[in-house]
Amino acid sequence: MLLTGLKAKIHRAVLTSAELHYEGSIAIDKNLCKAANILEYEQVDIYNCTNGVRFTTYVIYSDKPDEVSVKGAAARLVQAGDVVIIAAYAQFTPEELKTWKPTIVLR
Repeated sequence: MLLTGLKAKIHRAVLTSAELHYEGSIAIDKNLCKAANILEYEQVDIYNCTNGVRFTTYVIYSDKPDEVSVKGAAARLVQAGDVVIIAAYAQFTPEELKTWKPTIVLR
């Protein structure tokens, strides 16, 4: 049996923009992603601390320093300035999960 556990988290990032007319995803500063151990195109859950909305998307790397921008239809769920948690998950055996420590980046 495999269990789903937290792989990585960017805690309390501030959204820099929301762009409705885009294919869809979340653009995140690639250096921030690398610090958090989140890969480009990896699925992430977004938890909006400002309004309580939660949704799933995938990451695209941004070359813009400190950018965290929701793209596409999900842009209707957020506004620039909202505080969000970005969480990536992975599958673990019960034995792996007992000793696993996720990467957490605090903003």
